[in-house]
Amino acid sequence: MSKYPYSLYFLALGISFFMSFFLVPLFRLIALKLKVLDMPHSQVKTHKEPIPYLGGLPIWIGWIVSLFIIRFTTFFPTGTLHSLRGIILGSILILILGLADDIIPKGLGFKSKLLVQTLAALIVILFDIRLHFINPNFIAIIVSVIWIIGITNSLNIIDIMDGLSSGIAFIACMAFLFIALPTEQIYVNFCAAALAGGILGFIPYNLSKGKKIFMGDTGSLTIGFILASISLGTSYTKVNYIGLFAPLLILAIPIYDTFLVMVLRWSKSISPFMGSKDHFALRLEKIGFSRKQILLITYFASIILSLSAFLITRLSTEYATYIFIFIVLLAIITAYRLSQVKMEEKGK
Repeated sequence: MSKYPYSLYFLALGISFFMSFFLVPLFRLIALKLKVLDMPHSQVKTHKEPIPYLGGLPIWIGWIVSLFIIRFTTFFPTGTLHSLRGIILGSILILILGLADDIIPKGLGFKSKLLVQTLAALIVILFDIRLHFINPNFIAIIVSVIWIIGITNSLNIIDIMDGLSSGIAFIACMAFLFIALPTEQIYVNFCAAALAGGILGFIPYNLSKGKKIFMGDTGSLTIGFILASISLGTSYTKVNYIGLFAPLLILAIPIYDTFLVMVLRWSKSISPFMGSKDHFALRLEKIGFSRKQILLITYFASIILSLSAFLITRLSTEYATYIFIFIVLLAIITAYRLSQVKMEEKGK
C-alpha cells in the first residue's frame, strides 16, 4: 500500500482543477488579444468560426503548480523527485513546441516536431523512465522513444472534436492513478491526479458555446507526452505478464484512431501527415450520431477499456488473455465497419 493518504491525490487533483478553471478565461482573452486563433480554412476543420487557442497552457500550469505544492506537502523521496524532474523538463520542451506550432501561422513541419519530441523522450529516458523488461538496453530505449512519440502525437491526432481528446485523457489519467495506487512510484500517482484536475478545469470551456477555447497543440501534445511518460512508471505484471498490455488498453482509443487514420490515408495514397476526415469520430458523425452521442459513446468505451486494463493486471493469465483477445477482435470488426463509411475526398 502507498504510504501517502489517498486524500493527497484528490488534493492534487483539486488544486490543479481550480488553477486551470480560473486561468482558462484569462488565456482565452490573451489568445483573442494576440489573435492566436484556429481559423477554419481547411476542409478538415470541423468548426465554422475562428476559435482561440492556448487552452493547453492553463492545463499545464495547473498541473505543475499542483505538483510543486504537493511536493512540499509530502516531501517526496529522492528517487521519485528524480523521475518527476525528467517529466517536468520534457514537458516544458513539448509545451514550447506546441505553443510555437499554435502561434506560427503555418505551423511547424513534421520533421521539426519529430526532432523536438525525440529530444523530450530522451530527457525522460535519461531520468530512467523507460521500458525495463526489454533487453538489450538500446532496444528498450528505442521502443520507449517510439512509444512516447507515438502517444504524444496520438492525443494530438484525435483532437478533432470538442471534448474528445480532453475527455479521453481525463479518463486515462484516472485509470493510471487507480492502477498505480498500490505502488511506491508516487510520481505516477501525483502526475496522473494533477493532470486529471487540469484537464477537468478546461473541459467546461471547451464544450461551452459562448466562451469556447481549444487547447491546441500546446495542450494535446503536452498531455500526450505526460501520459506516455507516466505509463512507463508503473508495474503491470505483478499477477501476470498480460498486464503489460494495460497501457495499450488505457490509451487504446487515440492509438486506434491513429492507426485507423494512417491505414485509410495510405489506402487512398494520401500522406499520413496530411489532414483528412478519416477519424472514427467523424465517421460516426457521418453515420448519423450527434456529437453529444459520439462523446458519450467514446467516454463509455474509454471507461470500459480502462476497466479492462485494471482487470488484466489483477486476474489470472487465462482470464486476462480472454479479455485482451476479445477487445482486439472487437477493434478489428469495428475498424472494418468504419472503413466502409463513405467520407468526403481528402482535405488540403
